[in-house]
Amino acid sequence: MLLSLVLHTYSMRYVLPAAVMMGTAPTYVLAWGAWRLLSALLPARFYRELDDRFYTIYQSMVLFFFERYTGVQIIIYGDLPKNKENVVYLSNHQCTVDWIVADMLAIRQNALGHVRYVLKDGLKWLPLYGWYFSQMYLVIFPEGTRYNPEMPKVIADSQLFADKEGLAVLKHVLTPRVKATHVAIDSMKNYLDAVYDVTVAYEGTVDHKGQRKVAPSMTEFLCKECPKVHIYLDRIELKDIPEEQMYMRRWLHERFEVKDKLLIEFYDAKDSKRRNKFPGKCVHSKLSLKKTLPSLLFLGGLTASMLLTESGRKLYVKTWIYGTLIGYLWVSVKA
Repeated sequence: MLLSLVLHTYSMRYVLPAAVMMGTAPTYVLAWGAWRLLSALLPARFYRELDDRFYTIYQSMVLFFFERYTGVQIIIYGDLPKNKENVVYLSNHQCTVDWIVADMLAIRQNALGHVRYVLKDGLKWLPLYGWYFSQMYLVIFPEGTRYNPEMPKVIADSQLFADKEGLAVLKHVLTPRVKATHVAIDSMKNYLDAVYDVTVAYEGTVDHKGQRKVAPSMTEFLCKECPKVHIYLDRIELKDIPEEQMYMRRWLHERFEVKDKLLIEFYDAKDSKRRNKFPGKCVHSKLSLKKTLPSLLFLGGLTASMLLTESGRKLYVKTWIYGTLIGYLWVSVKA
């Protein structure tokens, strides 16, 4: 019985960070809403500047848990520019942690407040979060859904489609869809500095038979079940990307062929010394505590102060209820 209790407690390590991240959401929404109203009569740039700062505070608190709390090692291959850029971020998609990886790169460029996501349609209904996350570091997962070894039909259908279209059949990624990528790059090409082509691998996702396992969920990640995240980044100039959708489709598939080769090397290399790493030089990048802890203390302190009074608790509950309903109304109107 004692062993069962220990194992249960061990598996619940995600509860504290999840409770803090979810529990501070109403505080964040209230602060953002107050600023939105106050800035209504001001030039838009004033609203955007503080909006970015609010977003940075919340997301850096999230990264406190996903990096500092978990102790995960972040290993970056390729050249991540030190300066903030306006980019479209293209990545392979395996699990719910993938969007956190985009934040991990953005905070290292002081660009965290600019990150927005192209979400699956259903995710926009997340209470308090969905409508806001889908609002410029634009993150796109061109596969459209996650690569999951436990869903062989999805993988087989993707490979069959590629074969019918005369495209290379991919092993460790799904056949990418071009529409969102084309719309994003074409509509924002005058404002973009580059496209970041990112390949992510989570270490520890191969079983004892050498078969690939499901990548960690957010709860598993917070339970410290992923020791290392490997991130390979190619920075691509816009001039090297075809503008017409037909040609961009071929270009995008070629980029995913490159990803597939990287992942084959990572997971399946015959030489064991070449497994669990991407080729080329890498940097073990540790995030400074001062980048994340102040945000945790700030949001946690504000939330605790609100919950200490009866009026604060009522406002907190109402924010959850009415904030969620208003969010649903907003995404319904925008749909």
